[in-house]
Amino acid sequence: MNPVIGLDLGSTAIKAVIVNDGEIIWRGKTPTAPDQEVLANDLIGAGLRELGLPADAKYPVASTGYGKSLYKAADLRTDELSANARGLFKLSDGMARSLINIGGQDLKTIKLSETGEVSDFRMNDKCAAGTGRFFELAARLLNVPLSSFAALSKEPGVSVELNSTCVVFAESEIVSLLARGVPPQSVVRALHASVARRAAGLLGRISSDAVWLDGGPAQNRGLVEAMEEELLTEIKVTPEPQFTVAYGAAISLVA
Repeated sequence: MNPVIGLDLGSTAIKAVIVNDGEIIWRGKTPTAPDQEVLANDLIGAGLRELGLPADAKYPVASTGYGKSLYKAADLRTDELSANARGLFKLSDGMARSLINIGGQDLKTIKLSETGEVSDFRMNDKCAAGTGRFFELAARLLNVPLSSFAALSKEPGVSVELNSTCVVFAESEIVSLLARGVPPQSVVRALHASVARRAAGLLGRISSDAVWLDGGPAQNRGLVEAMEEELLTEIKVTPEPQFTVAYGAAISLVA
């Protein structure tokens, strides 16, 4: 066994994967907080122990994400866009050409070449609306867990819209809707539609191929369906979309 480690030090969570022969054999995450290098080492240590691997051995580590430079022990630092593209291209068996990534504090769209390189990208990082933070805020306002959003969005309710492109104003919109007696399921559907519109605007013209979605919010089937309705194409999601970037960093070590 020749394991390599990928770290994605994101704005809201640190994700780690241990990869052997191109396959993820362990994955884990922890909330982002001060002393990110300590948190990352604790995460890696937990994975090594779970796999029964010696913790005192030297394993190649690649870091990426907002905090990549904070992990001083990294053997390789790679930019998040390249790691995201590389990871998804591999996980999609080379089929992915268009990608939407919803991170903690940004929304990115990436176009891939036939060899998996980044051919174009766009990013909305000026406001948290449409990002993971926005979903967390909405969950708190609605007093429901994020894990229930997909099921909630299928319940009957009235049709409403969220139009703000800034999270501060979007928060006010949600509070106003709830004050008017709009049920939570209607707000969740409006939230999904709003994020889908924002992503579609960034992605622009697409081919007839499927679009891939990753990042933590990609686990929300209600959001996936809203994006399919907005983009009029199939949205594909890898089994564990929140670890795509960390995986891309890991396989950069053996590319």
